[in-house]
Amino acid sequence: MQKDQYRIQTTSYYSSIFTLSSTLKCSYQVLFGFAYSYEGADMPLACLTDFEAHARERLSKSSWDYIEGGADEGITRDDNVAAFKNTSMCKTGQESQEHQSPRIRLRPRYLRDVSEVDLRTTIQGEEISAPICIAPTGFHCLAWPDGEMSTARAAQAAGTCYITSSYASCSLEDIVTTAPRGLRWFQLYVHPERQLNKQLIQRVEALGFRALVITVDVPILGNRRQDIRNQLNLMMNLMQASIHSTKERNSIPHLQMSPISTSLCWNDLSWFQSMTRLPIILKGILTKEDAELAVKHNVHGIIVSNHGGRQLDGVAASIDALTEVVAAVKGKIEVYLDGGVRTGNDVLKALALGAKCVFLGRPILWGLAYKGEHGVKEVLNILKNELHISMALTV
Repeated sequence: MQKDQYRIQTTSYYSSIFTLSSTLKCSYQVLFGFAYSYEGADMPLACLTDFEAHARERLSKSSWDYIEGGADEGITRDDNVAAFKNTSMCKTGQESQEHQSPRIRLRPRYLRDVSEVDLRTTIQGEEISAPICIAPTGFHCLAWPDGEMSTARAAQAAGTCYITSSYASCSLEDIVTTAPRGLRWFQLYVHPERQLNKQLIQRVEALGFRALVITVDVPILGNRRQDIRNQLNLMMNLMQASIHSTKERNSIPHLQMSPISTSLCWNDLSWFQSMTRLPIILKGILTKEDAELAVKHNVHGIIVSNHGGRQLDGVAASIDALTEVVAAVKGKIEVYLDGGVRTGNDVLKALALGAKCVFLGRPILWGLAYKGEHGVKEVLNILKNELHISMALTV
């Protein structure tokens, strides 16, 4: 089914790359005080919010707060989800209130042949099984002992794209080895020292990553109150880490976790383009003006994102910003979306408004906390099944 077949009406951390030994993985459990459970649920989980509930039960408070936390009052974090529905969220003091504000409605057409529904699509010329991919999120070992290796295996099995985070808690080499056939992009927090960026980009290119995703909305870290209350300091708790593998430790200076460049500007993109053949995707674009600049600077794609509401509170929900960005690029580059996707209906709405695919953040970590690789597979399968139904009932 092509995008123009949808009918819709709108009504209203540059961390080092971790090379973790099993000892360091165990330290996650000691530092954050959580216990993994390998037991199955009494009944099958039916939707992504079921996984959310299980993850909340299984993770320690500090780990849960880190994964779920938003910036400041959490208005944008909550609005990402609410914007797909019928409500906008606002908070007064400690109370969260819902206000009816019609947003997006589907306009179904019937008496159409829906005996075959094909979810496949392409991103940057690579086929994926459905327009549902995995966004870059860090520290997967907080949710499951194998961390990103479990996530990578699930993505490979699902035939979808996994964007590996700069804050991965497993080494890039381990991630590639465990899922050698998977479609992988790499998310980069730009370091102030260009040489270190260059070495890392060359490394991911040699490892077979197929695109470079540069996060643009973290010149500084957002104000995350729950982490402050929990005195959560990943930079201290996770000790020192290096962006290089063991073999490179004698040739590259040791880095601690993480300065991120505060001076990255549009003109710097030409330097990245000069030293890699990978397509460059910008993650964190929310406005027409920045979308037009992205096209002007010859990037290959945009991820419409507000960092899961973890950076600047009070910005537009991702789905609300999508139409503006899609209109600005005029079909010249691909546009993707992350933030707030919880159902197949949400995926369909994003596609209908111009996204090539969506990327999942927190729901992947919920699945990981529930049952590791198998939990992530279940999350992806549920969303694919829901999208299949929504598509068949809409055309």
